[in-house]
Amino acid sequence: MRYAVIMAGGSGTRLWPLSRQGRPKQLLPLFDGRSLLQLAWQRAVASVPPDRVLVCTGAAYAHDVIDQLPGLDPANLLGEPEGRDSLNAAAWSTAVLARRDPDAVVAVLTADQVISPEDVFVDRLVQGFALAEADPAALVTFGVEPSDPSTAYGYLERGPAVPGFPGAAEVLAFTEKPDAATAARWVDSGRYWWNSGMFVWRAQTMLDQLRTLHPATFESIEKLAGEPDRLGAIYPGLPRNSIDYAIMEPVSRGEGTAHVVAVAMPIQWRDVGSLDALHAALPHDADGNATSGEVLAEDASGSLLINQSGGPLAVIGVDGLAVVRTDDAVLVVPLDRSQAVKPMAVRAER
Repeated sequence: MRYAVIMAGGSGTRLWPLSRQGRPKQLLPLFDGRSLLQLAWQRAVASVPPDRVLVCTGAAYAHDVIDQLPGLDPANLLGEPEGRDSLNAAAWSTAVLARRDPDAVVAVLTADQVISPEDVFVDRLVQGFALAEADPAALVTFGVEPSDPSTAYGYLERGPAVPGFPGAAEVLAFTEKPDAATAARWVDSGRYWWNSGMFVWRAQTMLDQLRTLHPATFESIEKLAGEPDRLGAIYPGLPRNSIDYAIMEPVSRGEGTAHVVAVAMPIQWRDVGSLDALHAALPHDADGNATSGEVLAEDASGSLLINQSGGPLAVIGVDGLAVVRTDDAVLVVPLDRSQAVKPMAVRAER
């Protein structure tokens, strides 16, 4: 059967001070009163029944996740005692589902993206399920057709088309965030897609690659799936690694026993990992400002203005700024320097 796993364990330090320790970005109600997690849930249950959707998140956020997702079966919430990067979250979730259903086909989805139109996303996700079901050796990912030569995303280099699946292609290489000239050259070539960080695979196929490429991690994950009461002892000892580095990249190079294919996603897609990305994802007024809360703006343009505290936030004569006010912090930063927020957040949260 088909299942979906929503990975919702990130902390979102580049969205500080909106996201904080104990209040991660995926739980913030920034999108017409809904959170990124709720948007991800809505997309997931449009593809598989709610009782076949798992959420993998930090154990500290479990209560908040249950509150935001009343349709989630508490037995389908996997709480990480600490974050150990995307490989372990995905492998643990996949191993749990493999124990429940040896024939499970699993979609691994993210909770930090704004995606539209939803019906196109669901259509391509269904195609990804069908491809993994038709080809047991396939690890399926999704390539977003780039709208610009962004340097903020990784890229997929696509090869030959996959017969019988329009818009699907073999993946020749995963490439990390390029410089501006390289990104422009790749987009102009028409051979590259943005790496969405979402996947579909047969549970057993993914676990076979893990056993081949990272046998020690595989053994620990298998123990964890079979002995869930040992979560606190096993999980913190797992080596940190990402899905791309650990599985998808080496398999695309011919290592392992599978191969990687990508399904095109012709969608509007924003990875909301920074304040400039949040500004781009939110609705704008006539002057290009994205606002939330009580905001007074005069001669302001192209700015992100968020007020989560009492009393008005007033700005005059600003352009291209992020101004964020919470009950206990204020941040002012040019949107084009949003990447500098992360080290500031680390200092502030000490």
